Amino acid sequence: MRLHFRGVVLPEGEVRDLWVRDGVITDEPIAEARTVHEGGWIVPGLVDAHCHVGIKFGGGHEDRAGALAQAETERDAGVLLVRDAGSPIDTRFADDRDDLPRIIRAGRHIARPKRYIRDLGIDLEDESELPAMVVEQARRGDGWVKLVGDWIDREVGDLRPLWSDTVLKEAIDGAHREGARVTAHVFGEDALPGLLGAGIDCIEHGTGLTDDTIAVMAANGTALVPTLINIDTFPEIADGAGRFPTYAAHMRDLHRRSRDTVAKAHEAGVPVYTGTDAGGSIRHGRIADEIIALTQARLTPHEALGAASWRARTWLGHPGICAGAPADFVVYPGDPRADLNLLSTPAWVVLRGHPYGGRGTATVNR
Repeated sequence: MRLHFRGVVLPEGEVRDLWVRDGVITDEPIAEARTVHEGGWIVPGLVDAHCHVGIKFGGGHEDRAGALAQAETERDAGVLLVRDAGSPIDTRFADDRDDLPRIIRAGRHIARPKRYIRDLGIDLEDESELPAMVVEQARRGDGWVKLVGDWIDREVGDLRPLWSDTVLKEAIDGAHREGARVTAHVFGEDALPGLLGAGIDCIEHGTGLTDDTIAVMAANGTALVPTLINIDTFPEIADGAGRFPTYAAHMRDLHRRSRDTVAKAHEAGVPVYTGTDAGGSIRHGRIADEIIALTQARLTPHEALGAASWRARTWLGHPGICAGAPADFVVYPGDPRADLNLLSTPAWVVLRGHPYGGRGTATVNR
């Protein structure tokens, strides 16, 4: 397929001609290329850096057809790269479909019995098993491992860490020797010092960050994926926690200050990336909502879009829009930074050089 697009290319903001041949971008004109769109704004393919392909909305394991449908929904929203931050199923069957986003897998969540959502993670009876399991998941994944860092402890009625500092250090060192990075689900404050001290690479949610732990993250270059649209479910979680009033009050407080917490982290120099936590309680295809939510945490529209596009792609080792790169980009009729609502209605989604109409409404024939 030989295609031509012309528009303002972000992040540079320059008007360029993009030529596509055999799924790859070139700056050289291609004879007989079909012009698909002129006059729009062209953005490197969006990234959902916390997205659970394989977890059914409402809970439980998704089947093969359901997981593929989730991936299609992400593509039609402009998400062309997914970091699957833990899935109960192996989604490598999706790699056989050229029309689906590229998925970077983190294997299964690693947790403790009764300290995470039932049947989603691998429950370790003894924390001494953690280093070996981290290595196993590192070898099964695509360069990432996912830990559950804290969860409600029903004996104390509040969030508590799952792992000791010593075992975390051993486990994360093991992942790094395998060439993998480690991320962790963390809502509260108490688990963060141990995880950061062990050299973790990324924190998911991070609602319990303090000035001290933010400073450590900034010094270490530890990334934050705050999943703000998922954090907005905290009041509902608190409402259902009647037996645990301390936990309920804690969750409401974490939600209340969540935007300010992310703003402080961003302003301190912590790398912030966009993730929706789709799957379970969040429907797929909501990347635009998460980008908008980041602007509520004092990121500019340019910064928020970069956190879901060119910056996130670099962080995950995938190129943006340049000669020789895969033709993975999204075309909008106007500048999405001036009107973030445009992110919900892309004109074209181009994946591996094949254009799909915005929200999957049309395609250009091969």
